[in-house]
Amino acid sequence: MLEITENACKELDAFFEGKEKTPIRVYLTSGGCSGSRLALALDTPTESDTVFDEKGFSFIVNSDLFSAARAIKVDFTYMGFSVESEMPLADSSGCSCCSGGCPA
Repeated sequence: MLEITENACKELDAFFEGKEKTPIRVYLTSGGCSGSRLALALDTPTESDTVFDEKGFSFIVNSDLFSAARAIKVDFTYMGFSVESEMPLADSSGCSCCSGGCPA
């Protein structure tokens, strides 16, 4: 299951206004102080993807990632897009040094 909130839908509508709506990939990115997280990017589906059509948008997720994530929720807050999964996907402990920068 993939859910998109009204806030995220409004932001995507504004982004695609006057443009062709291309598929949006949900993917796992790593690094940074907060560890691995889900993110969004424009992309083309492949044979190893699951495609969800939600509220006029096509979201693509690698089938293995979707199996691990189970339900995915796409939201938009004052901090930007937020993509959350029902299940933890990877080490999210990060380096716990956000207050002073990561050590070299």
